[in-house]
Amino acid sequence: MRVLAVVPARGGSAGVPLKNLAKVGGVPLVARAVRACLRADLIDTVVVSTDHAGIAEAAREAGALVVDRPQELSGATASSESAVLHALDALGADPEVVVLVQCTSAFIDPADLSAAVRRVLDGEADSVVSGLPTHEFLWTAAGAGVNHDPAFRPRRQDREPQFRENGAFYAMRASGLREHGHRFFGAVAVQPVPSRHAIEIDEPEDLELVRALAPFVDAPEPIDVDAVITDFDGVHTDDRAYVDSEGREMVLVSRSDGMGVALLRKAGVKVLVMSTEQNPVVAARARKLGVPVLQGLADKRTVLRDWLRIEGLDPARVAYVGNDVNDLGPMAEVGWPVAVPDAHPRVRAAARAVLTRPGGDGAVRELCDRVVAARPAPAPQPEVKAKPRLGPVAIGDVLVGDGEPVYVIGEIGINHNGDLDLARRLIDVAADAGCQAVKFQKRTPAICVPEEQKGQIRQTPWGEMTYLEYKERTEFGHDEYRQIAKYCEERGLHWFASPWDVPSVEFLEEMDVVTHKVASASVADHELLRALAATGKPVILSTGMSTLSEIDQAVEILGTDKLVMMHATSTYPLPPEEANLRTITTLKERYGVPVGYSGHERGLQISLAAVTLGAVCVERHITLDRTMWGSDHAASLEPAGLEHLVRDIRIIEQALGDGVKRVFPGEEAPKARLRRVTV
Repeated sequence: MRVLAVVPARGGSAGVPLKNLAKVGGVPLVARAVRACLRADLIDTVVVSTDHAGIAEAAREAGALVVDRPQELSGATASSESAVLHALDALGADPEVVVLVQCTSAFIDPADLSAAVRRVLDGEADSVVSGLPTHEFLWTAAGAGVNHDPAFRPRRQDREPQFRENGAFYAMRASGLREHGHRFFGAVAVQPVPSRHAIEIDEPEDLELVRALAPFVDAPEPIDVDAVITDFDGVHTDDRAYVDSEGREMVLVSRSDGMGVALLRKAGVKVLVMSTEQNPVVAARARKLGVPVLQGLADKRTVLRDWLRIEGLDPARVAYVGNDVNDLGPMAEVGWPVAVPDAHPRVRAAARAVLTRPGGDGAVRELCDRVVAARPAPAPQPEVKAKPRLGPVAIGDVLVGDGEPVYVIGEIGINHNGDLDLARRLIDVAADAGCQAVKFQKRTPAICVPEEQKGQIRQTPWGEMTYLEYKERTEFGHDEYRQIAKYCEERGLHWFASPWDVPSVEFLEEMDVVTHKVASASVADHELLRALAATGKPVILSTGMSTLSEIDQAVEILGTDKLVMMHATSTYPLPPEEANLRTITTLKERYGVPVGYSGHERGLQISLAAVTLGAVCVERHITLDRTMWGSDHAASLEPAGLEHLVRDIRIIEQALGDGVKRVFPGEEAPKARLRRVTV
């Protein structure tokens, strides 16, 4: 080796007990010193000289060699030079340059280390000491000037700087150290270091100071973890809540966080949201992100411990990001405690990394990007001939298509029976189950009800009335849909409707829905299809009661750029023999668009089978009770059924995988135990 770095790190310390293991930015001081040396281009080998087992372990984990330091060289009076000389002898090393690096300096720039070494290698100096440039005037306790004449004090700009030795590092010729026995010999030079790197830790106050500075001095680095756990308030949000007149809360989040979480999940990193609050807003956001959430936690630290054990995760390879003192417990459990920049001072001090973006303004995305940056590039897979990916189509802030999470739509349709409170309850059912959207139906009864049926008398829950009166009685207007839109936003759901006539398209455009749905009955209504195409919005086209020729004509009008097609059979309720699920593949191959499934069957099996056949979205009618009055309730899912449907869809998504044959981690142990290889 040409250049050896030696880090003396004894276990004893008068000012700060076990100072060398004290964490700054979540990393022990000895590990910070080792890392700085390893990152210096001109240093070949790093060794830590210590008499303490814990320091030795931390040094090895950081990548250093370890030399056991004898007791006679470990006392408070032992010099650092003696530790360096002992390390040289113990290693049998004869480097050209040796660098003495002190753990007491938390912020050592690898570039400064290399610059000091270069000055020795190039013959500019025999010994180089790190120093802080200063123009300070020094005084004795008796009031005498040390480095100045009190009667003549030139201006700062008229004086050359002096240098205060900061104790961070010393580079020297190894032969000169052996000859003289101390670090200053021959031509001595100073390697300037900036003030932010020059703090030396001697007292507890110094340690608190560097901990506070670490988030601003340390360069951001990739965060190599297998799981990310986040607090909610103050991390996903700006820690404020907006409360309406009815006491309902809304919070501000960043859309970019959603993409960051999606990248994490794609990279195989587990994600969990934890919150001490029990709030539907938290559940709605977690559902939109597609991640599990644990709410109402009195003891987050214990719950986190249990979750890590259940998931089989090494706590050292887990990140937890928080903002307030109730996050200190879980932060202490993981290898990467992370804080947002406006976190409580104690939380920032405990953090290994402090983000630059505040909560609600991209903090989660910043963390996700740093985690993804640490993931290894995926290994090249054997070329597999695969069908082209269809889509995706952007519906609001969600992508719908092959390879994306199944878009689950709870169809309220006309099951609200004209009752806004019932509509809200059904919205809650969809949100609580994990749906991404709810769908209604919108008609202009005077246009949609056939003339011969308008005057027919019907028995209804509101008494005897004409069929036209009944249809008008169950229609919602602007006021109701504005309230529906507001409530869906609060619950984190998209909402839209199937318009049955052109004025209803105009109505829904005024409400600024994210997409339009074509009911199976409207596939041949070309006037309606042209109006929908003119909106430029994505269109979901149901294909029940339609021939391929009729669907061809509809697609010609709607185009395929923003089209999602739904296989459906318009039998209520649907018998299994009429489901014909293989039509999903037929539609995909014929039209080259994402295809989902709109089901009217009883039970869950057919909808789940549709997902295994590639359905990218699933729509099911929902009701509070299948025995309620109305034509669609009997073929609808009740709350428990909808919850089970969404749960099982998510399980199927995970189980389908990517189709690439591989040996999974869980197979390694059985393979080693059971595999028999013969030739």
